[in-house]
Amino acid sequence: MAMKACIEPNARVVLGYTLRDVDDEVLDTSAAQDGEPIVYIHGYGMLVPGLEKALSGLAVGDEREVVVPPEEGFGERDEELVLEIERSEVPRPEAVEVGDEFVAESPEGDEAVMRVIEVKGDAVVLDGNHPLAGQTLRYSVVVREVRPATEEEIEQAAAGFEQAAEGFEPDGANGVSGLVQLGGRRRKHG
Repeated sequence: MAMKACIEPNARVVLGYTLRDVDDEVLDTSAAQDGEPIVYIHGYGMLVPGLEKALSGLAVGDEREVVVPPEEGFGERDEELVLEIERSEVPRPEAVEVGDEFVAESPEGDEAVMRVIEVKGDAVVLDGNHPLAGQTLRYSVVVREVRPATEEEIEQAAAGFEQAAEGFEPDGANGVSGLVQLGGRRRKHG
């Protein structure tokens, strides 16, 4: 009898999942009407570190509850990433709304996604934290498929890993629009 494939580096994995916060509110689930399973190559940082570590060694059919603290998830909130800029500095200033996302560029040329969290008069407050930063996350996962990844899948995963290490590369496909220059920012919001 053949051994079941286990989750290990270079395995292509398909997971059914439900993500909840500490108050048991469902944040995301593959069981939603428009939900999809997580498909990833193990070992390339495609998942938050705490979840990826907890999945090592699991096989098809295994179920696991995984609690991921902020430092092993999307990190702690950093209030230095919340700033206020002139409304005129954002694309389409007349139409900017809370929840809009922009690519911001620092004077050094670094780029990051910033979310509008407040619009007030001639100013806009942006937040560069991930929306789940600072939160403890609870994943309920079931392993649906595990197989060795193809060379092409590994190359794609490795390229994604390298891009993540280099920083965000805007492609317009992630729902983020416009570029905001941060050189003339006001003071940190707070």
